[in-house]
Amino acid sequence: MDLMIYVLDTLVFMGIFALLSLSLNVEYGFTGLGNFGKVAFFMAGAYTYAITSSFGWPFYLCLILAGLVASVLGALVSLPALRLREDYLAIVTLSFGEILRIFVKAEQWLAGGVWGIAVPSAFANMDFTPRMQTWASVVLVWVILIAVFVFLYLLMNSPYGRVLRGIREDDVAVQVLGKSYVLYKVQALMVGSAIAGVAGGLFAQYIRFIDPYMFLPLVTFTVWVMLILGGPANPWGAVVGAVIVEFFNRGSRILKDHLALPFDPHNVQYALFGLLIIFLLLYRPHGLFREKPLKTGAEAEVAKWQSSS
Repeated sequence: MDLMIYVLDTLVFMGIFALLSLSLNVEYGFTGLGNFGKVAFFMAGAYTYAITSSFGWPFYLCLILAGLVASVLGALVSLPALRLREDYLAIVTLSFGEILRIFVKAEQWLAGGVWGIAVPSAFANMDFTPRMQTWASVVLVWVILIAVFVFLYLLMNSPYGRVLRGIREDDVAVQVLGKSYVLYKVQALMVGSAIAGVAGGLFAQYIRFIDPYMFLPLVTFTVWVMLILGGPANPWGAVVGAVIVEFFNRGSRILKDHLALPFDPHNVQYALFGLLIIFLLLYRPHGLFREKPLKTGAEAEVAKWQSSS
């Protein structure tokens, strides 16, 4: 494999994990929900895409279904836990991820069990060389990433986004103002899960083969590292954190394959990331990018009036 394929592969994974980081940012960064089962919705999207694409359905329809299935699962998992304390949601989502993975391992009719399932490429019917297919995957992933980024940026700077931030700060105060904080939390988890499902579909079509061992809890904790590193409640931080982590992750594989080092750089990076997270939590708990304060329309009018007077 030449260096260009490595670079394109890294760009694809950067885009996919940036989507996962943005999805967690909706739930934790803006709403304050600790979802420790992010890999479950990623896996649900991947298997939904794999199964539906095997029926010969168009890839865009498979991606939409991947997001819808993950979104419905997010709602179903969140409803029993959201009325309880926040740590119960973390326990429920973490448990759900493992339960779903065990279920998929045991299910052989559709998901292939432990043997996995082959996934047709979205560009299988096109006369593309392997490098052209990789380029096409880069374009597909990053176009979707940009669209999701713009959507979330506009959503979180709208009155709806201000309600989510209010829930994060004090859900009782939001309830006093007449907002159903449980409904908003469910909606936030549905949006975040839908984005994770789409990321799973993109992952499946790019890898072209998935099995349950690709969806270990380590995926969830990697996404958490990305968000904490970049900065919660900042869309740019979520993307930059994913890019940094994946750069070191894929870069360590290049070093392992091309340099005769006396140690495995892929394993060393986990120790470095652990030290980096400890340093960030101690000296820069808001991450590389701090959350930007919101300005409402009324505040803008007041600032305009003050500047003119």
